[in-house]
Amino acid sequence: QVQLVESGGGSVQAGGSLRLSCAASGYTNSRYCMGWFRQSPGKERERVAALYTGGRSIYYADSVKGRFTISQDNAKNTLYLHMNTLKPEDTAMYYCAAVRPPCSIDGTSRQYSDWGQGTQVTVSS
Repeated sequence: QVQLVESGGGSVQAGGSLRLSCAASGYTNSRYCMGWFRQSPGKERERVAALYTGGRSIYYADSVKGRFTISQDNAKNTLYLHMNTLKPEDTAMYYCAAVRPPCSIDGTSRQYSDWGQGTQVTVSS
């Protein structure tokens, strides 16, 4: 059974940093698209960052470029999102998602088949 479990959310002041983790289990191979999405109340789920675990290509939303970094640890089957210089507008529930190929790192949420339960990030001004 495929499972994604996020952790690392919390409350920080603007300008602070957080690192989100997504532990993946149940996948039968090591190549798939994985991404981070976020959603605030009343808003659509937004792409944040994504990568293909079998390659080097990485996608970032314009709103987080230069501040967020997505990375993976294949040995631990874990995806990370390093978030620096956080802003109040980054406040949202953050979700990890995954899908087997064929897939695109700039795919929308509709592409993804597996989702974690989410972890809340709150940035105060």
